[in-house]
Amino acid sequence: MATRYPLERYRNIGIIAHIDAGKTTVSERILFYTGISHKIGEVHEGAATMDWMEQERERGITITSAATTCFWTPARLLYGADDATKAKIRETHEHRINIIDTPGHVDFTAEVERSLRVLDGGVTVFDGVAGVEPQSETVWRQADKYKVPRI
Repeated sequence: MATRYPLERYRNIGIIAHIDAGKTTVSERILFYTGISHKIGEVHEGAATMDWMEQERERGITITSAATTCFWTPARLLYGADDATKAKIRETHEHRINIIDTPGHVDFTAEVERSLRVLDGGVTVFDGVAGVEPQSETVWRQADKYKVPRI
């Protein structure tokens, strides 16, 4: 039977930004480091887990929002604990995090807006070289509209 989580331990987190800022790359790393995937899917190789449509893989862009789930337990609680204790800690403290990787292209702004309505928080990705780009400003305003906290 699937593990049940109390509602307060669910989080819906969206990855939002301008096209090619690295949203799917961030999503792929989250999946890898939380143990959901065992290989980091690269967008430029057409191997990103989150870009599941054939057209997305061919073009190297996200067209539809994609959702997946990972799990997180505060590391400070697990440090130094034996396996039995870790299992008990996970049972009472593990969070279920639904990751939503959103499109960045201006043509798919409506798709981003649909996703923002269900988010508890957003991770906004900025290109370190290009800086704040127009679509980053657009998704920021959209997140303001739905009162989505961002980091």
